[in-house]
Amino acid sequence: MDDWRGQGFSSADCPVRDVVDHLGDKWSTLILSLLFIGPKRFGALRRAVPDISQRMLTQTLRDLQRDGLILREVFPTKPPSVEYSLSPLGMSLQTPLNALIAWAVEHHGAIRAARSRYDEAEAAA
Repeated sequence: MDDWRGQGFSSADCPVRDVVDHLGDKWSTLILSLLFIGPKRFGALRRAVPDISQRMLTQTLRDLQRDGLILREVFPTKPPSVEYSLSPLGMSLQTPLNALIAWAVEHHGAIRAARSRYDEAEAAA
């Protein structure tokens, strides 16, 4: 593995910025975690994440497809139906992303408590 840290984080070629920018957005991790379970149609993804707009789901799916993380298959039905699944590259994210998700679930309470303490201290200042 190349030592990218020597480039600094401001570099346009910084892999952290380039990759994590998409994976760290509000929706991509949720969509990918649903696709770890198996292929899903657009409507199933929309129902599983009810607070995402149709436009944002479409854009997130396009971004993930552009990054090579998901595949889009169109079936010749009337009307055409579309199914999304993980690509091999997307499947390689399952272990690290599941570790991040597990960490978030485990530490969610502590983070919320820290936010609350911070907000109270800021309000008192």
